[in-house]
Amino acid sequence: MLHKIINLTVRDVRFPTSLQQHGSDAMHSDPDYSAAYVVIDTDLGLKGFGLTFTLGKGTEIVVCAVEALAGLVIGKPLQEIVSDFRGFYRLLTSDSQMRWLGPEKGVIHLATAAVLNAVWDLWARAEGKPLWKLLVDMDPKQIVSCIDFRYITDVLTEEEALDILVKAQEGRQQRENQMLKEGYPAYTTSCAWLGYPDQQLQQLCTDALKNGWSKFKVKVGADLEDDKRRCRLIRQMIGPNNTLMIDANQRWDVGEAISWVSSLAEFKPLWIEEPTSPDDILGHAAISKALAPLGIGVATGEQCHNRVMFKQFLQASALQFVQIDSCRLGSVNENLAVLLMAHKYQVPVCPHAGGVGLCELVQHLILFDYICVSANLHNRMCEYVNHLHEHFTSPVVIRDAHYLPPKDPGYSCEMVESSVKRHQYPEGERFYVVEVDVSISQSVNKVAWLKGHN
Repeated sequence: MLHKIINLTVRDVRFPTSLQQHGSDAMHSDPDYSAAYVVIDTDLGLKGFGLTFTLGKGTEIVVCAVEALAGLVIGKPLQEIVSDFRGFYRLLTSDSQMRWLGPEKGVIHLATAAVLNAVWDLWARAEGKPLWKLLVDMDPKQIVSCIDFRYITDVLTEEEALDILVKAQEGRQQRENQMLKEGYPAYTTSCAWLGYPDQQLQQLCTDALKNGWSKFKVKVGADLEDDKRRCRLIRQMIGPNNTLMIDANQRWDVGEAISWVSSLAEFKPLWIEEPTSPDDILGHAAISKALAPLGIGVATGEQCHNRVMFKQFLQASALQFVQIDSCRLGSVNENLAVLLMAHKYQVPVCPHAGGVGLCELVQHLILFDYICVSANLHNRMCEYVNHLHEHFTSPVVIRDAHYLPPKDPGYSCEMVESSVKRHQYPEGERFYVVEVDVSISQSVNKVAWLKGHN
């Protein structure tokens, strides 16, 4: 714990997922899964790794924001940070000049998440534990001391948070053993990206069913008749007893969302995700109220700025499924606050993980939630996508559609250095070397991608 931070570097890493339409949805037709990737160096040689997820263009802006925060981190001993983690969180989020860029939202908050993710990774490595185990082994008072309760005490006080954590101590070891044996239930988004043709969709669903998947999410929102056809196709393939969710990625106005989803009710979706603007709390509340008689819940959170917005979503009964994100919020610290508020309101947490590195990170948070907060698996599952895990030194392990708890120390953020060098923008070879492909069309696509990102 005597490690002193002596340097912080950040790199822009981009993967060409748009070439195969991986990640495509009604609002993001050509996403390139990317990350602002942070590495913290200490005087004793230990490193911490962190990232925040982006979709390609604009990652360089997040990189600039991380560099602007670096001066608040370099020179700090790890012990000083973790002994007052709430204070350190506020140091990063409350700088009297930079907070104007947020506060606690947008690019500056994405950068804050990347930095704090690296600090948490460093702490877990210093303790020789995976992050979820570091959290599980903490005294409840220490957990509470990591959370900034400013702006949320009208819903959750420190005393209430401590009470939740203390009560959840009962049965904690049994739940930890259960997770180590069985893992945490997952659902897949990888079968039904909006840009996939029917043949690919059918093959992916067939393969997923064979591999034990029973919960599937479908992207919707571009064309109602096409949505009906694709939802019907998938429902027929997965059968009436498996779970189906739909995701519009913020495509509709409120009235349009209610009408559109009502037209898809015959396919029995468990939820509609991001039906409208992620900032429209009262709009989500109206949609929730209108869809309740149809048995369809509302899920959102992957672009919810901070704990304050989550507080209001919960107060307004505007969502039935909380979707935390390990990079949109201010790292572990702020996610802890949201997990505790969700528990108080008895709303299940089903994290967002559709992006490079998000599965690796958020698995730690949802394990902690079950073991030390919610003690409940009803209507709870963590998103999984099958892309880009090979670029991490400790990739997720899925068995029988369950996340198995990570064993390596840290927050699972470290990327393979050769992958970083190859995909770093704009220096990486991916951006200036066009490989010869057997297929001319593939070469043309690759050249087009390279030109579009220079």
